[in-house]
Amino acid sequence: MTTEGRKISIEKNILQIKENIGNALKKSGREGDEVQLIAVTKTVDINRINEAIEAGITSIGENRTNEIEEKYNLIGSKVDFHMIGHLQTNKVKNIIGKTKLIHSLDRISLAKELDKRSKRNNIVTDVLLQVNVAEEESKFGLKVDEVLYFIEDILELTNIRVRGLMTIAPYTEDRSYLRNVFRSLYKLSEDIKTRNYEGLSMDYLSMGMSNDYEIAIEEGSNMVRVGSSIFGKRNY
Repeated sequence: MTTEGRKISIEKNILQIKENIGNALKKSGREGDEVQLIAVTKTVDINRINEAIEAGITSIGENRTNEIEEKYNLIGSKVDFHMIGHLQTNKVKNIIGKTKLIHSLDRISLAKELDKRSKRNNIVTDVLLQVNVAEEESKFGLKVDEVLYFIEDILELTNIRVRGLMTIAPYTEDRSYLRNVFRSLYKLSEDIKTRNYEGLSMDYLSMGMSNDYEIAIEEGSNMVRVGSSIFGKRNY
């Protein structure tokens, strides 16, 4: 495919996704609500990312700290960077201050490291708690029944700010099962809201990827992480 053809394809894909988001909101009675589209750019080269930015993408998500560092140095403030993958404690120092939102806080040691590094940089880092709703052994995240205890354990940390929840649903064609996973996270988010924890908000519900984002939106998601539906299958 020519560069021009690829550019048109990326733009067309983004327009289609935005239309699908609008339809899912309408279907669930949330017409007019905002859903933030995070373009997942793992292994995607800078030229294609710039084409997506030209087509209206304002936030990109990365799974690896080294890709955030590289792309941050090349793209800078043209987009917001989201860390959506598992974050190793010893890699926090490499990305602190570079991310708009870290989606994958899942353990106390990471919370303390994020807080410590943020304090040193005189910033507050916004985070989401990653919840492994389906309790898949292959995925990271807190179990649903661990989340409230975890929140209470980190409330004293002043340089991280919990802004919501994230989950990665199982890869399955069973739409009713997916719906239950997303519904469970939505219910947990609503429960947390009623507890009025100081300094904590449930602004974001990050759930839904290329294969399931429409279902996620129908179940309350307001932030979706979409890669292959924008850029095509990854070329590892």
